[in-house]
Amino acid sequence: MSSDIEARDYARGALFGVAAVTIWSGWMLAARFGLRTSLTPWDITAIRFAVAGPVLLPYLLRKGLAIDHLGWAGLAAILVGIGAPTVLIGYAGLVFAPAAHGSALFTGTIPLMVAVLAALLLGERFAIIKRIGLALLLVGVVGIVWDAGGTLGSRQNVGHVLFLTASLLFALCTVVMRKARLDGLHVAALAAVGSLLMYVPAYAAATGLSVFNAPWRDIALQALMQGLLTAVISLRLYGRAISILGASSGAAFTALAPAMTAVLGIPLLGEWPTAVDWIAILLISAGVWFVSGGPLPERPGFLSKAA
Repeated sequence: MSSDIEARDYARGALFGVAAVTIWSGWMLAARFGLRTSLTPWDITAIRFAVAGPVLLPYLLRKGLAIDHLGWAGLAAILVGIGAPTVLIGYAGLVFAPAAHGSALFTGTIPLMVAVLAALLLGERFAIIKRIGLALLLVGVVGIVWDAGGTLGSRQNVGHVLFLTASLLFALCTVVMRKARLDGLHVAALAAVGSLLMYVPAYAAATGLSVFNAPWRDIALQALMQGLLTAVISLRLYGRAISILGASSGAAFTALAPAMTAVLGIPLLGEWPTAVDWIAILLISAGVWFVSGGPLPERPGFLSKAA
């Protein structure tokens, strides 16, 4: 019975994780598209929180700031980790490097960042099977970046540093979310409303709301993809995965973003992954299964022990 319950819990957590990453596999493509028009990273960030902030304000007024659970340091980590600073850093990385690199180095490395932070801050210990999974994720992510043309000493490396910085900040927020046991929608509300109050007025004063010079279709696309689907719905789904599976296991699903982006590119863009991409996708998928705690048949005892 207990194994059946564990399997159901894993299936529920995995469903939430996959749903969240399905949305994330598209937000970077949408942002990259927006940057090819007249929009800037500053504009897209403002659109995101100008939409998400008012949507989530009533919920935040009911739930409060959760200082008793978070503390001021935890609240600051959330405001930075999924608020305007990290979002702006991620969008800025797309100015220098392609979306494939962003998907791999931002969302793809979150499980690795969370694993390190969870070990340091929460004292989590990892079974050998999870360590193997993390290694598979790392190899797969590097493979996707390498096959997409990533090189050292190029302008792209600026974007790579920005993506990794955003990943670290988001991972810190994930650990804080798990420790405080807040639901994903509450965390999303804190970040969205905080960014609405702090970032959007500063943006308006600095730019004179230049975003409205862009075509309305471009604005509407970013409002839907960034402001509603990513900043509200996906974070709710991600929070549920974290609450069910734990910080490191739930975060493992974010590594599926580069693989899912490559797969979705087949029907949407007519772009077929290369042989290296397919190998990387298989490695990432296996790594996610191991790290997230997917059921394994007749595991040898030494693989299930934390080292």
